[in-house]
Amino acid sequence: MGEIFLFSFNAVMPILLLVFLGYFLRVIKFADDGFFKKANTMVFRIFLPVLLFVNIYEIDSLKSLNLNAVLYCVAAIFLIFFCGYLIAHLVTKKRCHLGVLTQCSFRSNYAIIGIPLALSLGGEEAVAFASVLSAVAVPVFNILAVIILSHYSAEKEKGAVKKTLIRTVKNPLIIGVFLGIAVLAARSFIPVNEAGELAFSIEGTLPFVYKALKNLAAAASPVALIVLGARFDFGAVGNLKKEIIIGTLMRVVMAPVIGLGLAILLSECTEFFNFTPVEYPAFISLFATPTAVSSAVMVGEIGGDEQLAGQLVVWTSVVSMLTIYVIVFVMKSFAII
Repeated sequence: MGEIFLFSFNAVMPILLLVFLGYFLRVIKFADDGFFKKANTMVFRIFLPVLLFVNIYEIDSLKSLNLNAVLYCVAAIFLIFFCGYLIAHLVTKKRCHLGVLTQCSFRSNYAIIGIPLALSLGGEEAVAFASVLSAVAVPVFNILAVIILSHYSAEKEKGAVKKTLIRTVKNPLIIGVFLGIAVLAARSFIPVNEAGELAFSIEGTLPFVYKALKNLAAAASPVALIVLGARFDFGAVGNLKKEIIIGTLMRVVMAPVIGLGLAILLSECTEFFNFTPVEYPAFISLFATPTAVSSAVMVGEIGGDEQLAGQLVVWTSVVSMLTIYVIVFVMKSFAII
């Protein structure tokens, strides 16, 4: 039991310490909000896309991945989406809240917290699967968010949905993922020499470029987590208490119960699904992490209660610190990870 506790503690605490560091820097006014906003933009547009690209680039072959696991994740995201949609309608009738609550239920902070969490739980092999999974999960998150927020948008601006879809395609995270997949696919067409080495590769032919990319990728997770902590805003909850509580519970309790519970059940009861400690860290990262920081930005662009969206980012992040620890502890206790 003591070893399980230490494993869970050591997997979660490095992430939490960086988040707490960011919040501490804000409290002592180390820098103003403008600095952290710029840092967040740099993480989103440079560090994270490079991280995703490098993680996929370092995969030997897509053939080694469990495609059944990817299909399961997509199906589970849609199931959580519909459950969140139904619960949101039971909680409130306000259009400006319905889309925000539904988005909170399914859209996790996979890119920022998920990748380092998968690394802590499963090592490099788990990160490889988690990175490729992002090639599917990130677009699905964004497309579903566009659909639900546009449906309940207070403003029906002509062409707004089309413009948002274009912005989604131009999302730096999606670009980083698909560039990595493109390079990985092109690798099979590159000839090899007598030693079995590729005639051309970024790592072998352009080592200085590869080293620069690796350095940027290494900075992505710590900087992103520090900025996440620095942007916490424990403002007055006011009349949003009920929506915040329900939205938080949907994200950090309902989503992992559905996503992880069904995965374990199907893996134990069927032959089609056979999930291993390589996939489960990515599942935890996908289903148990808090709602995405970018979700509040999208609410501001399309329509909805931006204050509620911001509060849900904060409170799901805070509460998930406990729930992720509990999930890791339980799954380690039963030798699932």
